[in-house]
This record gives sequence, structure tokens and C-alpha cells, in this order.
Amino acid sequence: MNRIEHREDKWIFPFVEYSNITSDKKLPLIIQLHGAGERGLGKDDLDKVDVNGFSKVIKDKEPDCIVIMPQCPPDTFWAARVESIVKFIEQLIQEYNVDEDRVYLTGLSMGGYGTWFTAMARPDLFAAIAPVCGGGMAWNAEVLKMPIWTFHGAEDDVVSPYQTDEMVAKLKELNADVTYTRIDGVGHNVWENAYNEKLFEWLLSKKRK
Repeated sequence: MNRIEHREDKWIFPFVEYSNITSDKKLPLIIQLHGAGERGLGKDDLDKVDVNGFSKVIKDKEPDCIVIMPQCPPDTFWAARVESIVKFIEQLIQEYNVDEDRVYLTGLSMGGYGTWFTAMARPDLFAAIAPVCGGGMAWNAEVLKMPIWTFHGAEDDVVSPYQTDEMVAKLKELNADVTYTRIDGVGHNVWENAYNEKLFEWLLSKKRK
């Protein structure tokens, strides 16, 4: 896939784009939110955003999709920028030829929180979500009608796995479409297990209902 760094002023966040745009066909869009250690100002540090996540899965492939990895400013965190994330996604849908029934959100650690919180704020936007080692608001889980695949390491001492346990327990109580991969013997860096071709293909297989 082509890798392009975007720092243009018109964008709400600087971001890295992976894409394979070869026709006028509408393409699915995956937005990946990074963790706290990858925050920056969108300058020489922009390449931090694809250190983890799907970049290793897609860089030598040519799937028909667009993968966007925005960078959060250093003085804030994704869950505090939900309104901006939503506006950014709406910007992307306007600027790119996006299939609006195939928009997906994923994120790790701080980005896992951002994924849960953004999906709760605008559940209508997403065909599926994949939060990794984050946490949400279980009391508000009923708004999440899309398929969810979530991950947590059982030995995570940075973000307690009970944050995901609580979300999943509530979602199952509501008969939601949720898959939970809780991995024994793995700590906070469960993203190394989560971001693989299987998750990538799972996201792309979902369509908004």
C-alpha cells in the first residue's frame, strides 16, 4: 500500500494514510487510534503513529481500502477529543471516496479508550469496532449495536483487564455481537497479538446495518 504523511492545515489531526486507490470505486475506511506514547505535533514525530497496529500487516499488501492513523496532540488524550475524532472522520468521508457502510474504528491503549468512547458517541458511524486494551462506560453499552472484537492481556498492569471484562459482561447481558480475546500470560502489549490479518479481514467483512 502507498504510505502518505498528511500535515495540511485543513485536517483536524495530522495523520498517516495507507491506501491503494486505483479506481473510482468506493472504499472501506479503517481509522486506527494510537496509544499515549505516540502522541505528537505532526512533525518529525508523525511516524510514531504506525509503529504499532496494522502497519506491519498491510505495508506489503494491496487491499482495496484506506487506513488512516491520526496523531493526538501531546497535551490531551483520545477520550477527551471524541467530538474532534467524529469531525475528522466526517472530513475523511467527504475528502475520500469512502463506502459509508464500511467505516471501522480501532485503537490500542489510550486509543482503545478512544475507540469505545467515540463509538458510544456516534454508533451510527461504524460498521464494526475493535478496541484493544482500553476501557469504556459499561452503563452506556446498550448504544453499541455494531459487531465488536475486543482484546486485553490478562496480565496487563497498565490498564486493568477488568475494564474490558466489565464492558464485555454488559454487552453479553444485552446480547450484543461481541467477541472477547483475553490472553493469559500477556501484559499491556496485547496489540502485538491483536493486530494481524485475521482482525483486518474481520473488520473488512462487516457492513453497517
